Order: sequence, then structure tokens, then C-alpha cells
Amino acid sequence: MDMKAYNEQVIREFRANKGEVGGPLEGTPLLLLSTTGAKSGRRHTTPLGYVSDGERLVVFASVLGAPNNPAWYHNVAAHPEVTVETGDEAFDAKAVVAEGAERARLWALAVDSYPFLEDHQAKTTRRIPVIALERRED
Repeated sequence: MDMKAYNEQVIREFRANKGEVGGPLEGTPLLLLSTTGAKSGRRHTTPLGYVSDGERLVVFASVLGAPNNPAWYHNVAAHPEVTVETGDEAFDAKAVVAEGAERARLWALAVDSYPFLEDHQAKTTRRIPVIALERRED
């Protein structure tokens, strides 16, 4: 199964079971991130693991340590207005790419929950981006 088909299956299962999925992602805190395509302008939804930092949810563009950032990262860099779905709600958010000391703090928080992220970072020369999803209060 290719990654697109796998993600579509995870998205269907996530929505059908209020955020719960089975298989290798069972028990992992997941969210669905809907972004606007940087080039296409179309909406795309991606399942991602996350950690909480107060009111913010934090995701990381590791792609298992691939040499390039994932498409969803380029989308949030171009269009930071996103929609986030958790098990029990959906909300609009602003995606903020963490930098400097804030990135270091959030990366440490992420690695604490997902130690394999250090392996992902070791596989690539790029610095894995860390993105905070801040709920928009409209």
C-alpha cells in the first residue's frame, strides 16, 4: 500500500472512531491536519502524531528522516491557516514554525514522547521542522 492510500485509510478510521486507530498507530495521539496546497491551492488532510504544549498541539515534519520536508510542511509554510481534527473536535488554527530556543524546547518535548525522532534526525542532514498549532479564537 502506498503512503497516500495508507493515509486515506487512517483518516477514514480516525473519523469513524473518534480519533482512535488500530495497527501500528494504535495508542498514538493523532490529529488530522488539513492544509491548503502551496502550489495547487487544494485542501489536503494528513494524519500526524503530536504532543501537547499547553493549549498548543505540536507536530514535527520528520517523514521518517527522509531527505526532504513533507508536502504538508510546505503547505503550512505557504498557508499557515489550517484546520485540526482531534478525536472529539475540529478547530481552525495557525501553524507556527518554531525557531531557536522555542524549537529546541519543543523538540525535546517531542523526543521525550517519541524517542524514535532522534533516529529520524540522525538519518537526514535537514533540521526536522517543529510546528506549533495555535487555536484561532475568532
